[in-house]
Amino acid sequence: MGSTQKSMRIPEKMIKEIQAIARESGKDFSAMTKELLEEAVKMHSCPGIVFSEGVSGKKARVAGTGLEVWEVIANYKSVAENFERLKATYHWLNELQLRAALGYYRAYPDEIETLISRNESWTADSIRKRFPFLAGSSS
Repeated sequence: MGSTQKSMRIPEKMIKEIQAIARESGKDFSAMTKELLEEAVKMHSCPGIVFSEGVSGKKARVAGTGLEVWEVIANYKSVAENFERLKATYHWLNELQLRAALGYYRAYPDEIETLISRNESWTADSIRKRFPFLAGSSS
């Protein structure tokens, strides 16, 4: 996706906060600002979705849960996209939380499909290669 340069006025306090976040993440100011702006737009478009850092980076999650959106959608697909079965699978979530995940998927299907595919590509061998410390000792 192309980008366009725009000029905007940002309050000094916000600049300092973005700079601090950028330093902590090892990103430059511009990249961090772009990431935060993209997340804000996505959260505005999809109420009930938040972004938080996990072991594999920052991902869209269902607010109030530890569930990443792709996990909910992968399960939704596994129950033949039957919403009642999805509700039974995630009986502790309310309907709005589940609908937020579905809404995010409809808005950003490529992002979620990529994450599902990445998860499905793991094999015992690829896990051993990527995480050799998980294999037991051979002695």
